[in-house]
Amino acid sequence: MAKTMQPQELIDSAVVDPTGNKLGKVGNVYLADATRQPEWITVKTGLFGTKESFVPLSGAHTDRDGVHVRVDKEAVTDAPRIEADGHLSAEESARLYQHYGLPMPRTSPDGRMDDRAQGRGDAGRTRAGTDKGADTGRKNRDAAMTRSEERLNVGTEQVETGHVRLRKYVVTEEQQVTVPVSHEEVRIEREPITNPRGERAEIAEDEQEVVLHAEKPVVNKETVAVERARLKTETVTEDHTVSGKVRKEQFEVTDDEGEHRKS
Repeated sequence: MAKTMQPQELIDSAVVDPTGNKLGKVGNVYLADATRQPEWITVKTGLFGTKESFVPLSGAHTDRDGVHVRVDKEAVTDAPRIEADGHLSAEESARLYQHYGLPMPRTSPDGRMDDRAQGRGDAGRTRAGTDKGADTGRKNRDAAMTRSEERLNVGTEQVETGHVRLRKYVVTEEQQVTVPVSHEEVRIEREPITNPRGERAEIAEDEQEVVLHAEKPVVNKETVAVERARLKTETVTEDHTVSGKVRKEQFEVTDDEGEHRKS
């Protein structure tokens, strides 16, 4: 259902041509200086809405899906490039009306717009700057795009890396120990007799026997405790370099001529 156009309601509305093509979104609304009624809108075109083209509201109406204008997409694309600096001069307005093949309105003595008359028109058209629509338009121009990127967040976690066991086993080895041993030997001790007359003397055979003794090594074994061992962990810190692939967004601006600029 058609509605009466209000500048503050036009901002950011979709713009649709007679064949149903969406031309873009309304960036700004320009009012006729004489009547303060919406006469032109700018449509954001190009990548990211970086360019604005003037589109006449003559014969246009609003509906649920946006603003329906009487000019087609091709005409909007080829429209004269005029800076949307807040005011359209009479000459700029005339160029636009001439491009779109529309009669240029002029003011009647009572200040109303006369769409049937041909002529120079009023002094100019001014962007709606004192209402909500103008504020919204400025906000749209100041809108920012957020660029995001991934970053590596590196931390540590405790993981099990293996098991260590302590066990004892028996080995046999040859061991040599030097031990001092003693033994008895026989030697003859001779003692001269100083008083032969007091000794019994007899020539006969005789013998004497003594027992000889000697030490020999005796080996026995005993088990003794020599040391204790236990497993104990300790923490060692070392630097370890990690790497990973991360994604990040980049800005790329493309104009109508297809030129790219990255940043």
